[in-house]
Amino acid sequence: MTGTRGLRIWSKVHTWTSLISMLFLLMLCITGLPLIFHEEIEDLTEQQFAAPQLPSGTPAAPVDDVLRAAQQARPGDHVLFVTWRDEQPSVVVITMSPTPKPMRGQFYRLVMDARTKAVLGEERPQRGVMDVILLLHKNMLLELPGELFLGAMGLLLVVSIVSGVVVYAPFMRRLAFGTVRQRSRRLKWLDLHNLFGIVTTVWLFVVGGTGVINTLAMPMYDYWRGQVLPPLLAPYRGQPVAQPSSLDQAIARVRTALPEGRLTSITMPTAENFGSPRHLVVWMKGNSALTALLATPTLVDVDQNVPVLVPQMPWYLTLLQMSRPLHFGDYGGLPLKIVWALLDLVCIVALITGLYLWIAKQRFGGSARARAAALPTETRSA
Repeated sequence: MTGTRGLRIWSKVHTWTSLISMLFLLMLCITGLPLIFHEEIEDLTEQQFAAPQLPSGTPAAPVDDVLRAAQQARPGDHVLFVTWRDEQPSVVVITMSPTPKPMRGQFYRLVMDARTKAVLGEERPQRGVMDVILLLHKNMLLELPGELFLGAMGLLLVVSIVSGVVVYAPFMRRLAFGTVRQRSRRLKWLDLHNLFGIVTTVWLFVVGGTGVINTLAMPMYDYWRGQVLPPLLAPYRGQPVAQPSSLDQAIARVRTALPEGRLTSITMPTAENFGSPRHLVVWMKGNSALTALLATPTLVDVDQNVPVLVPQMPWYLTLLQMSRPLHFGDYGGLPLKIVWALLDLVCIVALITGLYLWIAKQRFGGSARARAAALPTETRSA
């Protein structure tokens, strides 16, 4: 579509895709701003349990010994997960519950010194301010329906960006980049809206696209589990939940299968654990800048003679894992987060100016002549 008619159609597409998604995009930008700095905020607001300073080179205790120490601290409770934190290499977190299948909020985390096996503290699940902000940003507190709805708003955002670039293109032919005309208030806000929009175009396209991908996380994992895992785990269906004899042996077997991997967490066998009551799920990540973002599950049978299973991760789950840190600017540390936050603020201004322009158009009229008056003379005569 070219010419005046094509531009008019693109303008309507941009207007309505923007209006339909605008309030939700404002909510996402506002809630996304603190989430960019979620790690820094949590460090300041949440209770931290740090391991004491020990002589350099103090070795880590066997994981089995750390697990026994946790069970002695809370006898009768069930171990659900064992987790290693990148930012605290001397700490192991043991997630436990009074029941094998805990309800929401009925679990806790024992923070253990990985070297001395001492209990450093206990983290209980609680929904703080950052948790509420994350849920609003993720699904508006509506779980999967909310996620899918925000995904649809993200698709409208992508259409809005493309149509906005098409509508803005005529301005770039004759006006210098960044020009803000002062002939009227509406014209000034139009130029500011176009400027802020074009400055954030690439960033908003990336953030919007990765956001859409993230809203499909649950369906993606459910599809993968339903397609790939049942044939592998069919022989173990209905068997009683087994207890592994040694986590250290399981870790050693996984390191043999994935020598370049880095241990991140272990999920204990349960009736719902990936569909198998006999397998530990040992999660590994790579050591490079890229593979450190990709988690690979390995299934380790409690029978030491059964080979380790490494399910193939499909391309769409790899794409999902790579999109998550890009969405919040986690690839480049604090400097990139600051850039993300500044672009987020500029995007908020672009959304507000767009809403102002639409309201002004409805209030004062929006004839074709008025719209043409906003365009440069050279563009109108082209």
